[in-house]
Amino acid sequence: MTTTGLGSLPGDDLREWTKVLLDAVDIPYLAELPARPYGDMVSRAVAVLTELAADLQPVGWRLTGGSDPRASLDQRRARSLLAEDLDVLEELADGYTGPLKVQLTGPWTLASTVELPRGDKVLADHGARRDLAEALAQGLSEHVASVRRRVPGAEVVVQVDEPALPAVLAGAVPTASGWGKHRSVDGPGAVELLSLLTTAAPTVVHCCAARPPIEVFTKAGASGIAVDISLLNPAAWDQLALAAEAGTTVYAGLIPTTGPIPDPEKAADPLVRRWRELGLDPELLKQVVITPACGLAASPSTADARQRLDLLRRTADVVAEAAENT
Repeated sequence: MTTTGLGSLPGDDLREWTKVLLDAVDIPYLAELPARPYGDMVSRAVAVLTELAADLQPVGWRLTGGSDPRASLDQRRARSLLAEDLDVLEELADGYTGPLKVQLTGPWTLASTVELPRGDKVLADHGARRDLAEALAQGLSEHVASVRRRVPGAEVVVQVDEPALPAVLAGAVPTASGWGKHRSVDGPGAVELLSLLTTAAPTVVHCCAARPPIEVFTKAGASGIAVDISLLNPAAWDQLALAAEAGTTVYAGLIPTTGPIPDPEKAADPLVRRWRELGLDPELLKQVVITPACGLAASPSTADARQRLDLLRRTADVVAEAAENT
């Protein structure tokens, strides 16, 4: 079985975390360290944008209406940090062969976070959110190409983070005034923009919710779906089962990001038990990728986060044994 993490980690030492990830998980990845200025997931996505300019305001990132050459100082700093991170990855992953994951905020979560030049979220403007998604897709393609040049043996996997998409579909994203909600987006509309980001490399869409829109992810071309197993409701489990049977890789979030660290058997139990209850093929269980429940940036220390990463392989061994005995 395979293990990986979901992006964010505590602390600010990317060099040390890169060394850890190249050893601790089966699918290493370029870590996000939000404790650093411009190291959060939204800043990284803004850094990848190549056709839109943005600046950082007290309330967050805002499009400026300019083209790429007019990028703000903040956007240039975000790009510089990403370039430095890629330099570290290139150095430490020299000679590496195998899967290598990069993470990026998805178009709907970014549109729900970034503001238009004159206020309110990009989500409010149909044309602006398409422009944002297209620029993000182009930037992602260039980012993936850069990783492939720097680490020639890498089989790049893209993780698209869409924590806000359930709220977008439900019409639950607040307007700038706070007095209303943005109009809901229908499923086909969500698929249309998300599918722009699934062509650069094999793509896993990550969403921690009780009912992640799994059908949207699969229709958009995702080859994998990352979820927090502890949150899923029965309807979500039904969709996850259909996706697994159709060949979609399940990235099962089993290790809690905070609180007591469970033993491997306890961590594996929610997945194994529900898999059996649904009557799913045990062979499919062997193909599940074991992950933390979400990013580990909220861990109280780097040592704590490292313990949770170390638990992944032992949990994967328990799941594999259960698959053999089912």
